Amino acid sequence: MLKDIYKSSLSLLTDFYELSMAYGFWKSGKKDMESVFSLNFRNNPFGGGFTIAAGLQYVIEYLQDFTFYEDDLAYLATLKDDRGRPFFDKNFLRYLRDIRFECDVEAVPEGTIVFPFEPLLRVRGPIIQCQLIETSLLNLINFQSLIATKAARVCLAAGEAPVLEFGLRRAHGIDGGLSASRAAYIGGCAATSNVLAGRLFDIPVKGTHAHSWIMTFDNEQEAFDVYGEVLPDNSVFLVDTYNTLEGVKNAIRTGEKLREQGHPLHGIRLDSGDLAYLSIQARKMLDEAGFTESRIFASNDLDENIIQSLKAQGARIDVWGVGTKLATAYDQPALGGVYKLNALKKENGQWEYKIKLSEQSVKISNPGMLQVRRFSKNGEYAGDALYDELTGIGERVTIVDPFDITRRKKFDAGFEYEDLLKPVFRQGQCVYVLPDIHDVRAYARRQLKHFHKGIKRFVNPHQYPVGLELRLHDLKTRLVLMARGFNEHSNGGEK
Repeated sequence: MLKDIYKSSLSLLTDFYELSMAYGFWKSGKKDMESVFSLNFRNNPFGGGFTIAAGLQYVIEYLQDFTFYEDDLAYLATLKDDRGRPFFDKNFLRYLRDIRFECDVEAVPEGTIVFPFEPLLRVRGPIIQCQLIETSLLNLINFQSLIATKAARVCLAAGEAPVLEFGLRRAHGIDGGLSASRAAYIGGCAATSNVLAGRLFDIPVKGTHAHSWIMTFDNEQEAFDVYGEVLPDNSVFLVDTYNTLEGVKNAIRTGEKLREQGHPLHGIRLDSGDLAYLSIQARKMLDEAGFTESRIFASNDLDENIIQSLKAQGARIDVWGVGTKLATAYDQPALGGVYKLNALKKENGQWEYKIKLSEQSVKISNPGMLQVRRFSKNGEYAGDALYDELTGIGERVTIVDPFDITRRKKFDAGFEYEDLLKPVFRQGQCVYVLPDIHDVRAYARRQLKHFHKGIKRFVNPHQYPVGLELRLHDLKTRLVLMARGFNEHSNGGEK
């Protein structure tokens, strides 16, 4: 799929410091050190209670074609250091020319509901390779997960009514538009207006017409009549070019002509004004004219909060067209995912845990070969445990809140469970069978149904229980204390 969009290598889709660190690993002889990194995020977006993982298909295709082409290397050869000398040694560039991806990768399937600090992706292999792919993985996962989550929120607000994604014209460039359309479909949207996304990703495409169609004709009635003649089985009329309720009357007149010819009036679209009042009035007019099956479409800078408000006002809207605020993640433009080193294998074959400290507790990383175990009972998800595969996990599990050690939850043998991270690559070879995008979308919708409705609230959502398995919590605490100068034999770091 990526090759259909970008015809050249994406190995330079990275931050420069990834290459400079890779150069350092190569020069210092550390390039083949086995390492483990994981990708996670620190807060659910939009002040919400959940996030939907997306972007894995892009990741797989990127890693399968991870190659530095000759023109990539030719460009790198032109880069200079501060003294005007070549930044990279020619032998390093030859090394990059021959490099092939050979890491193990685990990931949560696309459409999985995930939460802060849970690894969406785990990479194990030579540190130079794990480091080189960092920026691209974050780029490919962060944005699509953000948009899929926004789409799910919009679809939750819409309920059973379909949501159409109309955001291409306001999206952040070509790839922003394509990625947004794909992720919005995963998040629950029924179709997109983006025709290229429809072709590339097999997403249904939908659309009506613009105000310019109406303005091309001498009057609105003529515009509707001609449109009905040209597309009698796609008769959704935009009624607010001049006077909305008069536009509804004109759409009904055209609908009556279509009905005489054996074609239905599919509906009308409202794109401005008081959508609650206008939809209620339009519904009455359509029903009185016998068009009870005709649907009312609505657009106009909608999002989940506006949709929820309109429904509370009794709006009679059957299909929601959501554009700018969905495709641009208007109220939160980034997910904030991070990619951190969790462990290194020493020369003696033993794993050495790694942890990043910070003055902000939210930025302290978790050590280990991280995995997530999701517990459920009676068809409802009950909590997630982050654990270290190197130390394992028992039958009875206690999780500890990362920010309040007094908050704990136990899961006994009566709970069912599933480990979320699945094998994707083994020694650089893809072992994962990608589901089609329709299955991913259905999976995300099923997942949401298994969570308590409180986490799906838009205001002050319930906090789903996610914590460190007790052994991982103790390990992390010990590593933090050691890194800060506290240990069994110290007096608290005093000098």
